[in-house]
Amino acid sequence: MSERSSVLYGLSEEHRDIRRAVRELAESKIAPYAAEVDEQSRFPAEAAAALLATDFHAPHVPEEYGGPGADALATVLVIEEVARVCVSSSLIPAVNKLGSLPIQIAGSEELKKTYLCALARGEGGFSYCLSEPEAGSDAGGMTTRAVRDGDYYVLNGVKRWITNAGESEYYTVMAVTDPDSRTRGISAFVVEKSDEGVSFGAPEKKLGIKGSPTKEVYLDNVRIPADRIIGGEGTGFETAMRTLDHTRVTIAAQAVGVAQGALDYALEYAVERQQFGKSISQFQGMQFLLADMGMKVEAARQMTYAAAGRSERGDTDLTFFGAAAKCFASDVAMAVTTDAVQVLGGYGYTRDYPVERMMRDAKITQIYEGTNQVQRIVMARQLIAGIQSTASGRDL
Repeated sequence: MSERSSVLYGLSEEHRDIRRAVRELAESKIAPYAAEVDEQSRFPAEAAAALLATDFHAPHVPEEYGGPGADALATVLVIEEVARVCVSSSLIPAVNKLGSLPIQIAGSEELKKTYLCALARGEGGFSYCLSEPEAGSDAGGMTTRAVRDGDYYVLNGVKRWITNAGESEYYTVMAVTDPDSRTRGISAFVVEKSDEGVSFGAPEKKLGIKGSPTKEVYLDNVRIPADRIIGGEGTGFETAMRTLDHTRVTIAAQAVGVAQGALDYALEYAVERQQFGKSISQFQGMQFLLADMGMKVEAARQMTYAAAGRSERGDTDLTFFGAAAKCFASDVAMAVTTDAVQVLGGYGYTRDYPVERMMRDAKITQIYEGTNQVQRIVMARQLIAGIQSTASGRDL
């Protein structure tokens, strides 16, 4: 069997080592604080420190900029394993990739050296500013403006639903430079937390991922050097969409992780819980429920890994596979975490057990980085264009 063929049927030894290392880290340094982080709605500082100490805070940063240079699958494994114990903490590596990937895709070499190196050194996280109060799924309807003024741009506007806002030092901000060109008039910029005129709203009061702050970002006459533009004027929307093609795979990884965590706990509980004189895992109804949960998680995992391969290679069908993996895995996460609560019965409905938190955390994976309804539109367009069907017979 060729080396290429063998890769198709399992993770490489290097990838398995990464999974083991992150799982050990997650269980020892992150899991003990997960319930407290949720209860107190506080940033998971312990997880942030542990991830930084092991270079898992931004595994995607290339080696030439001081990062680990992890491929897309390795990054997925990091996010999956952290999400298995704490979804809020998994947003640290996930959002660092989301926020900085536009620079990797379209930024100048100077921007890459400045900001990717800083991210790799742990000098500050990255957030991604696309959505606005009146521009969610319709990102082309944004109103945040960037006006050229000599060697500077001046930014004004409000960004909403910004993950880790206030914690991150750096922000990739999409803003309109040509109001008459709709999406072709959007440009991307790097804004720093310390820039004069940058401020943040109060934390959103959320159903889940309470340890990851979500706030509005206010830009009030924020004056930044013109060389902080990412790519040329008018290329920001294209860069944003290319970024999401890749990072939707990381949301799928989050979904797989929280679903696996819920399944693990449900299995342990079902084996230990005694009713009618025997373990409830011996009842056929329970076995069918657990079997369906396991089947769904594994299907979502394989789809996510297949999408990660396409992300790494930059395949033409990545748009379809990124949307499909994100949509399918997040639907699975919601179903499996809900079933896990059912397995535990009344105990599952209390905060004394983690499946209640996992169910709440899972819900957001169906919403952010494009709702699952939007993902279905994306997939349909790809299918109609024949992009997925022409590539479906290729190697994973």
